[in-house]
Order: sequence, then structure tokens, then C-alpha cells
Amino acid sequence: MKMNHVSPGSLAGCASARAAAILAILLLLGLGVFPKISRAAAEADQGKQVFERRCTGCHALDRNKEGPRLAGVYGRQAGAVGDFKYSPALRSAHFAWDEQKLEKWLMDSESVVEDNNMDFHVAKAEERAAIIRYLKSLSSPQSWNLAHNP
Repeated sequence: MKMNHVSPGSLAGCASARAAAILAILLLLGLGVFPKISRAAAEADQGKQVFERRCTGCHALDRNKEGPRLAGVYGRQAGAVGDFKYSPALRSAHFAWDEQKLEKWLMDSESVVEDNNMDFHVAKAEERAAIIRYLKSLSSPQSWNLAHNP
């Protein structure tokens, strides 16, 4: 009976081929995932730029200005920043800020809550969407707590 002999060099070749195959699979998977991560980062950066250009005259993320701080606004109850003086109408509003409410608010705040104190709108739909994506990306339990406990 003839025995097949496997040399150490051929085993190393198999291991190298297996490692190369695994690396190729990981690379292909990465190509599918990284563009999404890159796109999300670009969208967040775009939203930050629009927010800074359009909103920071009256709002900040971490402190009240003419408008309430907006850290954690997405998902927060309307009129809920305790140390901000809202209009009576907004303070008594019974909804949480979500994409639809923020979209409508940025387009025409009076259509959401009449007699509120915000006399500003964002005319371009793509700018409103960018602002909302940015605010949503910043909303977490930690930012919500910042809004309630300065």
C-alpha cells in the first residue's frame, strides 16, 4: 500500500490559501457594509452643517438660547425642557418629537402648535430632512437627560 506523504511546505500552502480565501470573503463583506457607514457619516456631517447654518442663531445642543436646547429632542415630549420658558401652547402640547412632527414643525410651526413663539421655517425639504437626521443621530438617553437635568 502506498502512503501519501504531506510535506510541511504543502500544509503551509493550504493554510495560506485558506487565509487568503477568508480575507477575500471579509473584504467582500466589508465592501457591502462600509459604503453604508460612509454614507451615514456623510449624511450626519451634512445635517450638522445645515443645523449650524440654519438653527444655531436661536438654538444650541447643550444649552438654552432664544430657543430650547435640542440635545435629545428626537423622542422627547414637546415643551419638556424644564428650565426653558415655552409658550403656554407649546408647554401644553401632548406629543413627542418624531420625524413627522419635526418635518411639519420646520416647515410651518403654526400648523403643529398655534400661538408658539418660533417664527422661523426651513423652506427646502432636503435641508429639513438633513436637520432631522442630525437631531435624530444625537438623540440618546444621555442627551435626553441633559435636556431635563442641566
